[in-house]
Amino acid sequence: MTSKWVVVLFGATGYVGGSVLNRLLQDPATKTWEIITPVRSPEKAKLLEKLGVKTEIASLSDHDKLELLASRARVVINAAGSDDLPAINAILKGMRKAHERTGELPILIHTSGTGEISEMAYGKYTAETVWSDLDVGQLKSVEPTAFHRGVDLAVVHADEEGYARTHIIMPGVIYGIATGPVFEAGIAKAISKDVPGLIKASLDRKRAGVVGPGKSVWGHVHIDDVADMYLVLLDAIKNNPQSVGHGWEGFYFGVTGHNTWYEASKAIGEALVDLGFTDDAEPTTLTDEELEKYWGSITAGGYAGITCVCRAERARTIGWKPKYTEGALLASLKPEAELQWKLAQEKGGFDFSYEKSHAPMLDRIFKRR
Repeated sequence: MTSKWVVVLFGATGYVGGSVLNRLLQDPATKTWEIITPVRSPEKAKLLEKLGVKTEIASLSDHDKLELLASRARVVINAAGSDDLPAINAILKGMRKAHERTGELPILIHTSGTGEISEMAYGKYTAETVWSDLDVGQLKSVEPTAFHRGVDLAVVHADEEGYARTHIIMPGVIYGIATGPVFEAGIAKAISKDVPGLIKASLDRKRAGVVGPGKSVWGHVHIDDVADMYLVLLDAIKNNPQSVGHGWEGFYFGVTGHNTWYEASKAIGEALVDLGFTDDAEPTTLTDEELEKYWGSITAGGYAGITCVCRAERARTIGWKPKYTEGALLASLKPEAELQWKLAQEKGGFDFSYEKSHAPMLDRIFKRR
């Protein structure tokens, strides 16, 4: 491998991508790397350039630009568009050209999620299947129509065809308020979508809400531990590439603990009591009307009642050592509630447009399944 890597990072203005960019900027091992981040906003491009990052004005729909950028890269990190098949196809087309030009295998780290292996339980039960990212046969058994699956299959097929080494990071529900220069500069979004959506709904209704009885268990991970995984993976690829699984052996779950949705909602309720919004921490079941009000559809709202039990084993074999423990998720909910209330005061109300924007896709995917 050449000593200087060109790294193209898609999604630098997002929650995960911004956190990964912070790590890249802070890690001494990456000082010789050329980091390029495509962004849509010229204003954010200027802010990124002040941090020493090269930028290109492009969106995921600019397929010719995506292809060109990927063709110049030694490493592509995609932290945007987990379900955008035309975008990933353009990126892969560029990576194929890079391979044909240099003879080297460009590296792709793609961001997916454990939603791909989750069951839409609406809070009624916990999945019996325990998933392991070391079990290739199990990973191959996922339905082709599953959430994120179409894009992930395209990524794996690129590895099978031999023109790229591909790796897929699959975080569970990500929580925590992201910090660092990229967020302090207002470049990237500092909060997740799954837990904050439930917090906002609970604040708006002045009582913690839960989908169904909240029995579903789901895996979660702190944003800092997710970002660390990308750097651990990059370091292993650069220094000991034969130790790093790729293709079908390149799925990396990002999960450090499991809770029931009821436990999370109860912790939100306790935060609401402490903040003076209610005198009862006990969650109540969200009605179908409320699911539609806050998430745009019953199915989209039901995503806050999914279930998935999995073991994140592969990343630990290459040195990933997450810092946040099982109880950290519940402890994070009060600060997140305080932040959501502050944002609502600044905006004059709660904004659920982000949650609702996913309703058509979730309705289509889970109806099909």
